[in-house]
Amino acid sequence: MTIGEISEKTSLPESTLRYYEKKKLIKVSRDKNGRRDYVESDIEWIKFIRRLKETGMLLKDIQRYSELRYAGDSTMPERLKILQLHRQYVLEQQCKWNEYLQNLDHKIAFYKQSIK
Repeated sequence: MTIGEISEKTSLPESTLRYYEKKKLIKVSRDKNGRRDYVESDIEWIKFIRRLKETGMLLKDIQRYSELRYAGDSTMPERLKILQLHRQYVLEQQCKWNEYLQNLDHKIAFYKQSIK
């Protein structure tokens, strides 16, 4: 699969895919002409990287997770620890954002009441 095809399937620009490769988040084989040759399993992996980024995982942590992933199944316990720590971080962020949302709701209610 070409970089254009994987870009379309993952909804990521080609420049982002090249960046992921440069940062060693993904390993892409090359065809006989030196062009990137993605496989079907790369799609879910790239989508997972994106979710980790969107939930605030640091690049260095994604790089470590990726390194372990490519090292094989023997690294599963360490990958599990990384994901468990990140899950805790996401829950903390969720709690913080819920507080922010409640504050906004109170302010909106105040203005609605005051405008009447």
